[in-house]
Amino acid sequence: MKPYGIKKTEFVTSVGQGADYPAPLPCEIALVGRSNVGKSSLINCLCGSRRLARISQTPGKTRLINYYRLNDEVYLVDLPGYGYASVGKAERLAWGELIGTYLAGGRPKHLFLLLDIRREPSPEDRQMFEWALFYGVPFTLIATKADKVAKSARRTDANRVAKLLGAPPYAIPFSAETTEGREELLLQIAQIVGDRPR
Repeated sequence: MKPYGIKKTEFVTSVGQGADYPAPLPCEIALVGRSNVGKSSLINCLCGSRRLARISQTPGKTRLINYYRLNDEVYLVDLPGYGYASVGKAERLAWGELIGTYLAGGRPKHLFLLLDIRREPSPEDRQMFEWALFYGVPFTLIATKADKVAKSARRTDANRVAKLLGAPPYAIPFSAETTEGREELLLQIAQIVGDRPR
């Protein structure tokens, strides 16, 4: 199978609790992970754009679900990051309600769960993984910031964080800085798109 070819990209809309989602497309892939793990950078790297997804210098700033459309057939959906220390209890509860409602609605065909290759998974990472299992959403684990560790250790470290999460010990090492892992992710998207219901 060839990597998924991205020829057209656009930001569609941002969705908050109680707002309407955009009209569905044949395939919807959601990205989730802790604040500052690199979701926006991954979207920009995949799409070959530096400015498609806005990268905030302030962790925890994204509070809405952001929809990006690829080739008029796939949504990449950037879910709000979690685990930022300065976010209050009320905001954490609102985050849980927003994400829970989204997952329960059955829209995502697949989850890209991003983990920092240098860190042990947090309790929020584990909760997100449990939600993926509970809602029956297939997932791919992505170990971001791979350029921050030695090249010889990247695959081992990526698989280690997956194992620490409690998942099968496999994650894709990814770096938005060097584009390592981009080809593997595009192959994964091609597989996900190919598996969609006809």
